[in-house]
Amino acid sequence: MTRRTVLKATVLGAFALAAASWLPAAFAADTIKVGILHSLSGTMAISETSLKDVALMTIAEINAHGGVMGKQIEAVVVDPASNWPLFAEKARQLISQDKVSVVFGCWTSVSRKSVLPVFKETNSLLFYPVQYEGEELEKNVFYTGAAPNQQAIPATEYVMSKEGGGAKRFVLLGTDYVYPRTTNKILRAFLHSKGVKDTDIDEVYTPFGHSDYQTIVANIKKFAAGGKTAVISTINGDSNVPFYKELGNAGLKATDVPVVAFSVGEEELRGVDTKPLVGHLAAWNYFESIKNPINAAFIKKWKAYAAAQKLPNAATVVTNDPMEATYVGIYMWKQAVEKAKSTDTDKVIAAMSGQKFSAPSGYTLEMDATNHHLHKPVMIGEIKADGQFNVVYKTKTTIRAQPWSPYIVGNEAKQKM
Repeated sequence: MTRRTVLKATVLGAFALAAASWLPAAFAADTIKVGILHSLSGTMAISETSLKDVALMTIAEINAHGGVMGKQIEAVVVDPASNWPLFAEKARQLISQDKVSVVFGCWTSVSRKSVLPVFKETNSLLFYPVQYEGEELEKNVFYTGAAPNQQAIPATEYVMSKEGGGAKRFVLLGTDYVYPRTTNKILRAFLHSKGVKDTDIDEVYTPFGHSDYQTIVANIKKFAAGGKTAVISTINGDSNVPFYKELGNAGLKATDVPVVAFSVGEEELRGVDTKPLVGHLAAWNYFESIKNPINAAFIKKWKAYAAAQKLPNAATVVTNDPMEATYVGIYMWKQAVEKAKSTDTDKVIAAMSGQKFSAPSGYTLEMDATNHHLHKPVMIGEIKADGQFNVVYKTKTTIRAQPWSPYIVGNEAKQKM
């Protein structure tokens, strides 16, 4: 999309719903513009479209309660179409042409890396809502997803434990780009620290949009014959659908070779017959199945919004971790703007330090004072037959992010950032 989507709030019952309309230019000064930068087409649309929609829901909710500093939020939505260079072009359009105060967006690390120079050059703000590989800390980015020590490392520790199956061999299976490769570099170093040899680690990559997993799954079965094996999956986007279908076709059950995924949540499983996948795992910082009043209200709002907006498959919509991270990020930005009494980038950055928010996860999340990452809980869930997750492990408290992994040589001095 190159045309802007403008939101006005309407209230249905107790909940605010967004209504798209075109506002005259004269009203522009009465709004605060924000950019939504997510792929609505291409291989990543399966994951990113819901983030666009939950962002619009959150903005509508804020607008219905008075907006930010008494001003309504005006959302400008663009579609970078799973095209990584186009992400940078669209980011520049949002900042330079549409004059947005902040951008909420990106999923893949390659898209984030693509836009970073634009945000640094223009001194603009990006809120990034997805787990990632770390090894980065940018002044102009707030990371509301997980760093490796809040997802990848504890998930691998879990599948090595007695409770998680006691894996001794590991298949590191990912999409071929920076997030899986860097995450697997960290995981390989972590596994070495636990005494796992390279002969017990198989590392495999496929391109974005890959759909034929028959040979790969057959090779996983062969590799697993050498000892108790787990698959650590960093497959992203719509390739997850054929991968999980092939697992089912091959009869590869979680009791044989558990798969723990870092980019598969409730949304991705909507397109899969999950019955053969029962027991396979995902590691996140939030699951829809968590029971608490804040999450119940979050789910109710999302389902009401989807129905009112007639979103595709509105009757079966689900929430997931990056959606929660988007929701939290927008509210923290609002709080920081109101604390700073300004949308100025440097003032908002200063005001973000130590921001807290009672999240649907059931934990109070805090933006770290120095490293621009959230303190988050760690959760591991088993896939259920209905496409939801049974949480089998969660931390008692939130965990401070380590954007610079201690398992990478040279990072030792960076941990206090």
